[in-house]
Amino acid sequence: MTSPLNKKNRQLILAPTFGIVIFVILYVVAANLYPGGSQVDKNSIGFSWLNNYWCNLLNEYAVNGILNPAKPVAVFAMLILSLSLSIFWVVFPNYVNSQRKTKWMIQVSGIVSMTIASLLFTDFNHDAVSYLAAAFGFIATAGTFLELLRLKWKALSVLGISNFFFIALNAYLYYTKDHIVYLPLIQKLAFACFLIWIAGIDLNLYRRPTLN
Repeated sequence: MTSPLNKKNRQLILAPTFGIVIFVILYVVAANLYPGGSQVDKNSIGFSWLNNYWCNLLNEYAVNGILNPAKPVAVFAMLILSLSLSIFWVVFPNYVNSQRKTKWMIQVSGIVSMTIASLLFTDFNHDAVSYLAAAFGFIATAGTFLELLRLKWKALSVLGISNFFFIALNAYLYYTKDHIVYLPLIQKLAFACFLIWIAGIDLNLYRRPTLN
C-alpha cells in the first residue's frame, strides 16, 4: 500500500523542520541575551554553552540574580518547538501508513508531551513537568523509531539509536550526580541529535513521492 504526497502534503511535512530552524535561531538569540551565572560559577558573564542549561534561559532571573531578558525569546522558542514537534507526530504516522494502534500511540503521546513541555516556563514544578514530558516524549520517539525500522530507513534508524543512547546518558548523569558538571553539554548534544533526526525524517519524507 502506498500513500501519495501531493504538493500541499509535501509542504506540510517540512513544517516541523522550518520550526526547528526558527527554534535554533531563537535559542542563539536568547543565549546572547542571558546575563550570566551557571552551575559552575554564579558570577560568570553571559551564557556558557558548556555550563548553562536550556532551562536557565526560561527562568525569570538568571543564576547570577539579574532579571533575565532572554526569557521572552526563550519562551517563544519553546512554543515554536512544541508546535513543530506536535505537527510532526500528528502527520508522520499518517504518511507512513502506520497501523491504527501505532498511529494513535505516536500522535497522542507526542501531543501530550509537547503540551506538558510548554509548561516549563510556568510556575508548575520544573522537575515534574520535565519527567512527564520526557516520559510521553519517549513513547512517541520509540514509536517513530519502530516505524523507521519497519520502513528499513537504516541511516535514520541508526541515528534513532543514538537518541536512546543520549537519553540513557542524561538519566545516568542526572540521577547518579556522577560527572553532573558535564550534563549541560550532554543535554545540548542530545537535543541536537534529536532535532537533526526529526529534520532528517522530514526531508526523507519530502523526497519520496510515495511511501510503502
